[in-house]
This record gives sequence, structure tokens and C-alpha cells, in this order.
Amino acid sequence: MNAGALRARQRQRHYLLVTLVVIAILAACHILQGPRSIPLHSYLSLLQSPGQQSFDEFVILFLRLPRILAAVAAGAALGASGFLLQTAMRNRLGEPQILGLNAGASLAVVLLNTYPLFPLPPLLTPFAASFGAGALFGLVLLLSTAGRNRFDPDKMVFFGIALSALANAIVSAVLILNEDTLEELRFWLVGDTAGIGYAALAATVPTILIGLLFGCLLMPSLAAFTLGETIASSLGASVRRTRIAALLVTALLSGSAVSLVGPIGFIGLIAPAFWPRLHQLPSAMALLLSAMSGSALLLAADLLAVSLMAPVELPTGALTGLAGAPVFIWLVARKLT
Repeated sequence: MNAGALRARQRQRHYLLVTLVVIAILAACHILQGPRSIPLHSYLSLLQSPGQQSFDEFVILFLRLPRILAAVAAGAALGASGFLLQTAMRNRLGEPQILGLNAGASLAVVLLNTYPLFPLPPLLTPFAASFGAGALFGLVLLLSTAGRNRFDPDKMVFFGIALSALANAIVSAVLILNEDTLEELRFWLVGDTAGIGYAALAATVPTILIGLLFGCLLMPSLAAFTLGETIASSLGASVRRTRIAALLVTALLSGSAVSLVGPIGFIGLIAPAFWPRLHQLPSAMALLLSAMSGSALLLAADLLAVSLMAPVELPTGALTGLAGAPVFIWLVARKLT
């Protein structure tokens, strides 16, 4: 490894440390913020003697803390899936929301809640959402490789947007015809972390950790993609198998995130773009940096959702959309110029 690569790895370590500190600060601010004002001595007494079963303790442990953990877990999954997509497809516009993974996961969850063919245990919900994400993205890839030019990253973005719109239209039609499911999922469909409990976290966090582990294992092969597909093949990296593996890991991560907090978009687009030259040296460290950046972004968005119009809470997904759409437009404009 040359001196430039070593310096880049060292910078990534420093960025990761800074990001972890930011996450800790945001989490501390978040747990203090909410519709109910909780005095500081309640937090101190909870640390000194937990188990007092007061209402303040219930709010802290069962409402605010799971919400913070959900934002960290889902943000990490979305940030890592965005970096994996962008590296595997060699397209900086790769993002689960744009390329149809979130829409596919949402469609799978809505259909299983509306027309359950069999009782689905909560532990299998992330895998069902991941299957929907992978199926729709597989269709995006199939369409974008059709024609004379074979695989085209720009075509992939356009087909992703089109198929996402189609999946969202089907979701809307299903929910209009089933008001009970609409009432049950209406906040989840916008993307929100409110009301998430430890059972949902227990069902999704292990799959997110598994996805991050496999993503780290894939990074040496994906790093060869930066040299070009021909050189990567000559170095022993199977482009086709690596891309399929990256698709499966991305589907697992994005599906798990959607099953937990709903179809929150643009985290996977912003998190890798936040750091300079991150795509020039793909590595496990770069993947973890993207994951933790996603956690920080979603945690910050959720904190703003709670505090901007307090005591009224805004949907977290609405804020990420407001922040992410301009970033997407900027990246597209820079790509076309």
C-alpha cells in the first residue's frame, strides 16, 4: 500500500472517530428532548438506582431510548447500503430510495400485512422486506441491462425511479382499499422512528449486523472495481458474483431498515457523499464510516423532527426528503455538466 493510500486510511479512521463522537452528542441531546419535560434529576436517579418504575423512567427507557437505537441501527443500514450500491454499480447516484429497494421492501411489508398468506413471525419481517427490496432492484437491473449498450448506470437510475413510482402506486391502491391497514401503517409509510419497541429492534438489529459483516467481507473485491472491470477480473475478482453478493447484502440492509422505520430516503445518498474521496479507496473502514454517518444523519433528522415544532412531532422521513432532494439534484447536475 502506497503512502497516499495509508494517509487516506488514516483520515478515514479520524473521520470515523469524529462521527462516533457526534452520534454520542446527538443521542444525549435526543434523550433529553421530547413532548414531556423530564427534569435532570430523573435521569440522575435512573443512573443511580434503576427500577423505580416511575413514569419518567418509563418514558426514558421505553419511548426515547428505543427511538434513538432505531435511528442509529436504521441509519447505519441505509448509509452502508448506499455505499455498497455506489461502489458495486460504479454510480454515485446509487441509493436504496432512488433505485427501488425501499419501494420494494415497502410493497412486501404492506402486502404481507394486508393479505397474509400465513402468520409471519416478527423475526422474519426483515427478511420478507429484504426479499421485496431485492426483487424490485433485480427488475431494475434486468431492465437497465437490456438493449444494445448493456449495463448503463444512468438507465439504472431512471428505471429505479420509474419502478419505485409503480410500487408506490400499488401500495397506495392497496391501502385505499384496506383502511385498517392504512391506519396501522400510515406513520410507518412516511418513515418514522416513533413508537418502536425493543421487540422490533431485536428482530432487525441482528440482520443489520450480519449485513454489515458481509459488506465488510465484500470490500476487497469491490475495491478492485475502482481499477475497471477488466483489470478487476484479471486480479481474480468475479464482477458478476461480486455484484450479485453486493445486491443481496444491500437488500438485506435496506429491507431491515425499512421494516424497522419505514421507507426513509436519501440517507444512503448523503452519507457516503459527505466525506471527500471516500469512493476512491473502498474498504471496510469506508463502509463503516458510511454506516456511522448514516446513523448520525438519521439521528439528527429525528432530533429535528422532535424539536422543530415541539410538542408536535414531524415525520422523520419528511425531513430526510427535504435534505436529500437538493443533494440528489446537485449530484445529477454535477454528473451532467
